[in-house]
Amino acid sequence: MERARRTGLRTWIAAAVCLTMGACEGRVGRPDGSPAHGLIAEVARTSHGIVHVKANDFRSLGYGLAYAYAQDNVCMFADTLLTVRGERSRYFGAEAMATQPVRGEYGAAIDYLHVRNDDSDFFFKGYLDIEQLKANYAAGSQEGRDMLAGYAAGYNRYLRDFAGKLPAACAGAAWVKPITVEDMYLVLAEKALHASGEVFAKEFADAGRGAGMTVTQRARSMSPQQFIAGKVDLVRSSLGSNALGIGRDLTVDGRGILMGNPHYPWTSTDRFYQAHLTVPGKYDAMGVILGGIPIITIGFNKDVAWTHTVTAAVHFTTFRLALDRSDTSGTTYLVDGKPVAMTSRPVTIDVLQADGTVVKRSRTFYFSQYGAVIVKPEAGVLWTPSEAWVLGDPNRNNTRLMDQWLAIGRAGTVAELKSALDTVVGLPWVNTVAADRAGDVLYADASVVPSVPAQRFASDCLVMPALLAFDGTRSSCGWVKEPGAPEGIFSPKQAPFMLRTDYVGNSNDSYWLTNPRQLPTGYSPMYGRINVEQMLRTRIGFKQMEEFLRQHQRISMADVEDLVFANRVYAGELVVPDLVSGCTAPDLVISAACGALAQWDKKANLDSKGAVLFREFWNSASQIPDKWEIPFNPADPVNTPFGVKPSALPAMYSALRAAALKLQGLGIPLDAPLGAYQDETRNGARYPLHGAIGDIDGSYNSIHMATPLDANGYHDVVWGTSYVQVVTFDQSGPVAQGMLVYGQSVDPKNRYYADQLPLYSRKEWQNLPFSPDQVRTDPAYRVQKIFE
Repeated sequence: MERARRTGLRTWIAAAVCLTMGACEGRVGRPDGSPAHGLIAEVARTSHGIVHVKANDFRSLGYGLAYAYAQDNVCMFADTLLTVRGERSRYFGAEAMATQPVRGEYGAAIDYLHVRNDDSDFFFKGYLDIEQLKANYAAGSQEGRDMLAGYAAGYNRYLRDFAGKLPAACAGAAWVKPITVEDMYLVLAEKALHASGEVFAKEFADAGRGAGMTVTQRARSMSPQQFIAGKVDLVRSSLGSNALGIGRDLTVDGRGILMGNPHYPWTSTDRFYQAHLTVPGKYDAMGVILGGIPIITIGFNKDVAWTHTVTAAVHFTTFRLALDRSDTSGTTYLVDGKPVAMTSRPVTIDVLQADGTVVKRSRTFYFSQYGAVIVKPEAGVLWTPSEAWVLGDPNRNNTRLMDQWLAIGRAGTVAELKSALDTVVGLPWVNTVAADRAGDVLYADASVVPSVPAQRFASDCLVMPALLAFDGTRSSCGWVKEPGAPEGIFSPKQAPFMLRTDYVGNSNDSYWLTNPRQLPTGYSPMYGRINVEQMLRTRIGFKQMEEFLRQHQRISMADVEDLVFANRVYAGELVVPDLVSGCTAPDLVISAACGALAQWDKKANLDSKGAVLFREFWNSASQIPDKWEIPFNPADPVNTPFGVKPSALPAMYSALRAAALKLQGLGIPLDAPLGAYQDETRNGARYPLHGAIGDIDGSYNSIHMATPLDANGYHDVVWGTSYVQVVTFDQSGPVAQGMLVYGQSVDPKNRYYADQLPLYSRKEWQNLPFSPDQVRTDPAYRVQKIFE
């Protein structure tokens, strides 16, 4: 017995060393060394902790991936599970907000969910319907369900193996506990809601009814238009991306090139994680998973590479209900003159008190056939005896994410990928850009968009345009059922897309500018605006591409990598020449600032002197109205508007003077190089960062810092350039380079916590090993088998 105990202990210790340090080959099975059955995965690590998981079935694939992911991010995942379970108040109290990140360590806060823990708990427990999610998954693929079930098993296995040995951030925490496959359903459901229900979490929570609750009367402080615009902007201001697909007409070898550069949060489970997942003969794709979604969401296989950008489409509408006044509860509404009872969902949450006790709080939430009841008194969105407002959200029960990315990862051409988008209709809020080895490229907004035809916006069904509100009293004003698509959703076959052989691109503006040589129109306004001025980041992406092609005709993989980190600041190119040439004022401060900008290279590289001054100036000057000499021309959206209008120069110089005085007050030279004043700090080490803001100043490489300028600069990234990949193909498979800028782990003691930050700082691209030979010959290659 004692010998068996010692043998089991040695096996456990060896397994722990192998899997946490990647220092040896080995197997992780039962502690007593007995044969395993049911779940078995081969988990390899290559340079920078990239995980390569191989298994003979999808359940085992999820099992191995979860074990590896927990090695690097167990505390983050455990904390964010509390969010989707509606358990934050139980462990952290009702009034606290979600855990915030510190110095690159984990955070559970979601950038577009700014609510207290109790509102968060009521939202997730009230808005998500686990029984409906289970039913929907039961109707989906067995592979998707197996992957999620295996992921739960792998995470639980890690918790058993490392009980009492977890990282400091969650060591001994009662909230780190085993999960079920149903928890994984909730994890994916939360991801689907980023651009719809989640941004209305407070309005949903406030609409709940409970004992002792009173409706807070709040004065109107915003217009309905401001309310909805704020919801749309909340997503756009917290997520972004760049994408280019370059086809055979323009590449040096006639094969496609794909560039993907999502601008995502650097903390929470919206962090990416590098992985390569293989079930021989069934699935083989590499790239990144998005937090706890156990499938490659952006990446490549042997024939196709793809990426996503947050779409400009709107993924919700609202409806105004007329209530039946004979029902004094206010929960019966009228459709085509007939009364319909709302359905209700009672919810109870546990709340930790200051004295350590736990109490229960309850609310009941209500739903119509169009969606959930919401309130926003400040915007006039009220639940009165005569009317109620509801949120129509087609992503609320969207369980097709796993099946969609499985199908994408199996595509052998971009045409097959497009067919997968048309068939599954599972992408919640992203565009797709892809390229294949034959040199075809694709852009498609196949996201889940409410099917509201263009003519509906010109009808009396639209009762309040500012709220995207339609008449809930008439069934004919509801979303349209389209053939081949889930109820109330546009079919991707009828949505914006392009298949080309030159190039396509997107940087979060609408489908209208996907290729400057063709400007499509004719789609529902739900897909975004057309014939409008584009963001500067969109414009610089196309401008630098077009300029390169005029000079070189053909483009290589290395050329694309140069474009990604060219760090041109387009606002500087548009404004500084006129600003400097007109700078004749006797004011010494303005003159010195003009001199600094005259020497600036109009880039955001580490050695770009004057970039800090321009940023502080443009943060203010960009708001100056009517500032462009040449107005926007819909026929030339890349190059217009441009030039500073003379009448705007006084305001420009005033903003420049204020920026210069700010820098002088902080002791920062006007010609300070950006690298000395923009950084991320990890474990006491400072990493200088290149890149500018993005949309506001026209930097393709976007970095959003956590702090405003102080005497030492801008510090720590909130979101921005995260995973970057450039992929093409040769005769044997993909040729891929990239980096995960913030690294694989949020644990300061993990070797992969900050190891890729220097790569980004130096613009040093890494080979991404895909073939078995490439993986095995990687200098950091280690492999283990995990089974039970």
